[in-house]
Parts: sequence; C-alpha cells; structure tokens
Amino acid sequence: MKNKLFTGACMVLLALFTSINVNAQDFPGIDKSPMDAASFPSSYRVSDKAVKVTYSRPQLKGRSMATLAPAGKVWRTGANESPEITFYKDATFGGKAVKAGTYSLFTIPGESEWTVILNSNLNQWGAYSYDESKDVARATAKVGKVKGKAVEAFAMTFTEADGGAHLNMAWGDVMVAVPVKM
Repeated sequence: MKNKLFTGACMVLLALFTSINVNAQDFPGIDKSPMDAASFPSSYRVSDKAVKVTYSRPQLKGRSMATLAPAGKVWRTGANESPEITFYKDATFGGKAVKAGTYSLFTIPGESEWTVILNSNLNQWGAYSYDESKDVARATAKVGKVKGKAVEAFAMTFTEADGGAHLNMAWGDVMVAVPVKM
C-alpha cells in the first residue's frame, strides 16, 4: 500500500514539474510591423461596414520610402503579407466596378501618381508571387504631400467623400487617395 502511495505521489510531482516547465517558456517577440485595419464607415458604432482593409504597418526608422517601396515596382502596400481589402457590397474603386468580395491590395508607387491594384490572388506574402493576370481593377491616384509631421508608420484610413469614401494611404511625406463608392 505504501509503495502504491509513494508511486502515485511521484507521478503527481512529475506531472506538476513537467507542466510548470512547459508553461515557463519564453514568449516570442511581437511583430515589428503590427497589423492594423481601417473600415468605412469608420465609426465602431456602425456594424454594417461597406469596406475594410487589413494590413501591416512598416516603419521608416530613418530609411527612405523610395528604398522600401521603390518607384515603378509592384509593392505589397505595407509589410509582411499583402493587405486584403474586403468590399461587403458591390462598389467602384477609382471609378472601376468591383464585385463584393476580398482582394489583395498592391500599389506601384510613382513620383506624381501611384497605381493602386486589386488582385484576386489572396494569402500572398509580399509581392513575390504577384500575378498581373489576376488583377481585378487598377486605379490611378495622384500623389499629395502630408501636411505637418511626416508619417513614420505606413497608415491607411477611410474618409467620407463624394457620396462614398476615399481610401487614404500615407507614409513619410507622401499621401494618395482612391475614391470608393458603394
């Protein structure tokens, strides 16, 4: 009987020490380019959204935007995975008709304008597997300058405009806006 109690106690102690050891692991570092989302309407009180974009926010950290998002080359429009934009209703994006659904969002930065691309190929890392034949719509957005302090972390927002919204993208001192109508 004493032998069974001793064996049982040893098993409980072994399980206890093993579980403590498993739980005491280092927590991995968080992503340096945190994920963010922007939607329209932008109020959290409105649950019936028309459009939402999910993306990661790269930081300049003393680097130039031209190095991180080179002019004339397809850019993932953020960091890590290419952003995904979901239209909950049929819409126009930069004047082009777009069916309700989810698309990858790419851009081709330029000095005076950016080409903003909706692509049907989802779950892409960066722009490495970008396939132009999967483009659903392309819009042109004029480059403007950010007023005030430069934007350190790439950002996207929606603002109400012209019976719909503008998808605004800003980084450094550059800002572009694409009209979206539902």
